[in-house]
Order: sequence, then structure tokens, then C-alpha cells
Amino acid sequence: MRGQLQWSRAQAVRRTGQFHARPTLRQFQQVRHASSELKQEVARNEKIGDARSGLSRVKNLLLGTTITAVLAFGYLYVTDTRATFHQWLVPRVLRTLFPDAEDAHKISNKTLKALYSVGLHPRERGNPDVNGDLKVDVFGHVLDNPIGTSAGLDKNADIPDVVLGFGAGIVEVGGITPRPQEGNPKPRVWRIPSQNALINRYGLNSEGADSVATRLRQRLREFAYALGLGLDPVAEQSVLDGYAGVPPGSQMPGRLLAVQIAKMKETPDNDIDAIAQDYVYCVNQLAKYADILVVNVSSPNTPGLRNLQQAAPLTKILTAVVDAAQAADRKTKPAVMVKVSPDEDSEEQVSGICGAVWASGVDGIIVGNTTKKRPDALPAGYLLPQNEQSIMLETGGYSGPQLFERTVALVKKYRATLDKGPNEAKPEPKKIEAPKQPEKSEFQLETEAMREKIKQQLQQKSDTTQSAAPNSLDAETKASIESKKVIFATGGITNGKQALEVLNAGASVAMVYTAMVYGGAGTITRIKQEMREEIHGLSRQLPSSAPREER
Repeated sequence: MRGQLQWSRAQAVRRTGQFHARPTLRQFQQVRHASSELKQEVARNEKIGDARSGLSRVKNLLLGTTITAVLAFGYLYVTDTRATFHQWLVPRVLRTLFPDAEDAHKISNKTLKALYSVGLHPRERGNPDVNGDLKVDVFGHVLDNPIGTSAGLDKNADIPDVVLGFGAGIVEVGGITPRPQEGNPKPRVWRIPSQNALINRYGLNSEGADSVATRLRQRLREFAYALGLGLDPVAEQSVLDGYAGVPPGSQMPGRLLAVQIAKMKETPDNDIDAIAQDYVYCVNQLAKYADILVVNVSSPNTPGLRNLQQAAPLTKILTAVVDAAQAADRKTKPAVMVKVSPDEDSEEQVSGICGAVWASGVDGIIVGNTTKKRPDALPAGYLLPQNEQSIMLETGGYSGPQLFERTVALVKKYRATLDKGPNEAKPEPKKIEAPKQPEKSEFQLETEAMREKIKQQLQQKSDTTQSAAPNSLDAETKASIESKKVIFATGGITNGKQALEVLNAGASVAMVYTAMVYGGAGTITRIKQEMREEIHGLSRQLPSSAPREER
């Protein structure tokens, strides 16, 4: 019995791993050795873990830095008007995705408005105008450059700050009618890609003066608030009266905002008083928020509108507009200009329009609009594709590079007629020819001889050798300065060389529209750079005004 019990205990000990057996010295040494190895392994693993952790942190840092750099570069690139992205890719993508030109226009403006709200809109970076080589004096304002954008890009003043950011000295919004009107039935805009041209018969579609005035008033309030002036009427009036140190329309130094106004389509063509009241209503609503008011009597898409360019009705309308503008509730009043057609170009028509300008007190003329005519294709002898030939048969106003030569000729004609003064029998003032040196900026800023003399006497930037002090101006010269009528030129201008040519012909500002439709947000920046290269004798081969067929 005792033997069986001892055998059972031995078996139990063996089955339980001898847990109760006394460990030997060797077993202690083995455990100690295993423990030491374990500690060493743990230490090695900790070192490896630390190394891996450090390497991981370096990788994450490099990755984060790379991502930040890429995002920063991408942000700067896609928001810079110099980017090829804007000048080449975006316009082509829009034409591909939106065959209807009006749809492309609307989605572009909505996108730009959304991007502006989050600071991702394209804008001119680097301040290329800072050296002052393109400065020009217009209506007593020194503009950064003599390039403008024509109305139509921003019909209802949805994105004036975006367009101002493209770098133009003047931005024109509109045309705006007294009350909302739909315009002509759609489709009403067509592209002619091989010519970089457009045909439109919008018919002055507008949200109306009240709606646009509300939008511009809100913009003014936000500007006053951003300056710390508050949101009350006193703050608004301070900006309107110029105490912010910037023009109240553009709200930017060196820039001006022009607001174009027009009559209602339904207003009878023979009721001049009613037509004048249409324009006056727009002035009463919008004049406070504009640096320049533009009276549109030249759209080919509103029946009877161009008949208003006759001397008698035009004088009556313009006089009413000038009087209303002078009553605007602000310290400095907006300038008033009239936009005339390129198709009414006879001596009698030009003389009548200039006479109305002098009689009414209008400050200047915008020479050019779309034409009812259908010019020959460029280059000479080029045969339009069949679909474009069909588009050329559409009713509406044509705009494209072919209008450029006519624009230059009209600027010269209006300049010569206006300079005769209100009495056309009065001899033309003696002109002092400025030396024509391509490296000088005076010839493109104001190449008309009297303006050259004035700039010299006012000691503005000039490379000429003769300069008179401001107090040396005699009374006759001062009167000439005050009464000088300003000309803006629009129609077919696509590059810097052409811009200089219209300025050299007697215009103060060269305006673009269709060139921006095909050239994108970087068009203004490109044109100004080409002007500088021409002026300083560094011009590269400029693109021909004759467009090529898209491939």
C-alpha cells in the first residue's frame, strides 16, 4: 500500500512538471541566463523601435512638408493670372464642356464668385505696375495702367472685385437697365473659334438698376466695415466722399469702376423724354457707386437704340444724364461717357456725336462696340468651316480681331473732331510733337501732343529732357486741360502692340472683351507685359492679330 502511494506521488510529480521539486543550481543559472538574454532582446527592440519611430517621424515630417509645399505652390499657381493654366487650359476646357457660349459665361462667373468668397480666385500677383511705367491720368485719377475691360463680362456687377484683380486700370460692368428685362430669346451668343470672335444678340438682359444698386451698396458697406469705419450711414458716406483715400467705385488705388446704363427695350423709340428718364433712373440708383457712368446708345441688339446717336436726341439724353450725375450724393461726382457704334462713322455722324458731347458736358467717348457688319475672315483668303459660315448669318453684333483697324481709324477721327472744341470753326490748337522713342512710356500713355506737354509741365514720369514747373501753366493751357475730352477705345484689341497703337492714335484707355473670352483671366497681365516689352525695346515676336483655326 505504501509502495503504491509513493509510486502515485512520483507519477503526479512527473505529470505536473515537478513543480514542487527543489530547483538545482544549474536551473538557476539557466533562468538567469534566459533573463539576461530577454533583457538584452528587449533593449535591442527598444533601440530598433526608437530608430524606427525616429525614421517614421522624419518621413512624416518630410511628407507633411512636401504636401504643404505642393499645396502652397498649387495655390499660388492656380491663383496667379500669369499661369498658363488660365491663359490656355481654362478657356479651352470651358469651350469643350459648354458648347453654348452663354452657359460657359454664366458658369465662369459663378465659379469665380465662389472662388473669391474663399480666397481662391485668380489675381495678378507680383504688382507688375509698381514701377509706374504704364501710369496714365484719367479724369483726375492716376491709373496704374491704361488697359480696361469692357461691359458684358460682368453684366450685373456680381464680380467687380474679381475682374479688378485681373490687373486692369478700368473695369466696366453692365449694361444695366432701369427694370429687369430678359433680353432676346436664347440661343443668343455664338463663338467663331477660328477667328477668336463672337456674335451676340443678348438684347441688354439685366437684373435691373435696383438689384445692382443693392449689390453695390452691400459691397460698399463691407468695404467700410473692413476699414474699421463701421456699418452706419456715416461710414458709407465717408467712403463715398473719398475719405478712404481711394475712388469710391473701384475701392482700390490706381483703378476705376465704370457702370454702363441703358434704356428699356419697351420704351418707345420716339419718346425722347421717356428714354432720357430711363437713363436718369439708372443714374439716380447707381451714380453713387460708380467712378464713371457710361451711357450706352450703341448696342445693335435693342431696336432703335442706335438712332439715339443723332445729335438732337443724343444731346437731350446726355444733358439729362450729366445733370443727374452732378446731383449724386457724394463729394466727388462720377465722370460721364457715351459709348458709340463703330458703324456710324461718317463725318456727319461723328461731328454730330462730338457736338452733343460738348453741348451736354459729357466727359468723354468710348469709341467702338460690336458691329452689324460681317468682316472678312483672317488671314486673308481663309475659308471658314461650314458651321462657322452658318453662325455668321446670325443676327447680332460681331466682335473680334477684324475690328481693330476700324477702331484705330475711329479713334483718330473722334480725337481730331473733339479737339476742335465746341465750335468746329475754332482752329485746332497747335500740337507739340513729342520725340518718338520706343523706350519712353509717354507716347503710349498720352501720345496726343498736348497731353505730352501737360505731363512734362506737371513733372510726371518722363524721359524727355524738357520739363516745365506746374505753376508755369498759363490760363489758356489750364482751360485746355479742364475741357479735354477723353477717349476710350474698344474693338479688336488682342495684344500689347495693338493697345499701344490705339493709345498712340489718341485714346487714353484700351479696352478688351472678346480677347478675354478666348485668352482667359491672364489676358490683361499678358497685354501689359507685351506693352512693356515694346516700350523698352525688348519685344519678342508678338502673336499676329490674325487668329488661327483651332486644332
